[in-house]
Amino acid sequence: MAKTPIHLVKSEPDAFSWQQQVENKVEPWTGVRNHQAAAFLKAMKKGDRAFFYHSNIGKEVVGIVEVAREAYPDPTDETGRWVCVDMKAIEPLKHPVTLAAIKAEPRLEGIALVRQSRLSVMPIAPEHAKVILEMSKKAPAA
Repeated sequence: MAKTPIHLVKSEPDAFSWQQQVENKVEPWTGVRNHQAAAFLKAMKKGDRAFFYHSNIGKEVVGIVEVAREAYPDPTDETGRWVCVDMKAIEPLKHPVTLAAIKAEPRLEGIALVRQSRLSVMPIAPEHAKVILEMSKKAPAA
């Protein structure tokens, strides 16, 4: 059985998209400048999986990535205070799962994506991850 994603990472698709993640194969997840999000990055272990979420444009979960390298100093940070992890593309979701669909799903009540919407890296409870994966297998309602 495939690993269930236990994190969610956000990227603005006009800055760094799922397609770019796929093309680059392994990419440092840089630019996180929030203490809580950075703590979540530091807690990630090699092999952990995460949902790749397009924020601002699209607002949808589009794929699954895996931690290829655990936290190390973020090369885009001149202060030396922040960390990044390397992410590897695993697979796209069959059907993207929109933020609207997540908000409308009663089983996802309390999910961090809705509660802490500005956070760029967050944990996902296993029961919430299973629901998102289930939703991704069904075509969205027309």
